[in-house]
Amino acid sequence: MQCPKCQGVLEPVTFQGTEIDRCSTCNGIWCDTGERETLDDVAGSETIDPGTNQDLERDGKARVLCPRDKVQMVRMVDPARPAVWLESCPVCHGVFLDAGEFRALKQDVSFWERLVRQTRHRPLT
Repeated sequence: MQCPKCQGVLEPVTFQGTEIDRCSTCNGIWCDTGERETLDDVAGSETIDPGTNQDLERDGKARVLCPRDKVQMVRMVDPARPAVWLESCPVCHGVFLDAGEFRALKQDVSFWERLVRQTRHRPLT
């Protein structure tokens, strides 16, 4: 498969039995359905992401095609980390994360983010 951002080669990388695909050029990560969620729960899995999430040109790329289905992916923002923009395929539900984004998603949630989450779930009185 080719990287949807830079057209580099996506190569398999395995961490504790879960295989994702990482771009050999830009270090972006492709996760098939469920792989990201599985790795979210595994301690140390952020080591599969050597990036820094510093490439604004790739972040701003408007047309990103799914490496599996070749359909336009949908840009999404993780509510827990609004600075992280990822792309999701509407057909196969795979997810592409630029280099550093998976690592950013795995960082400990700050006090402020915990407070925001608690406030969202409180009933209004």
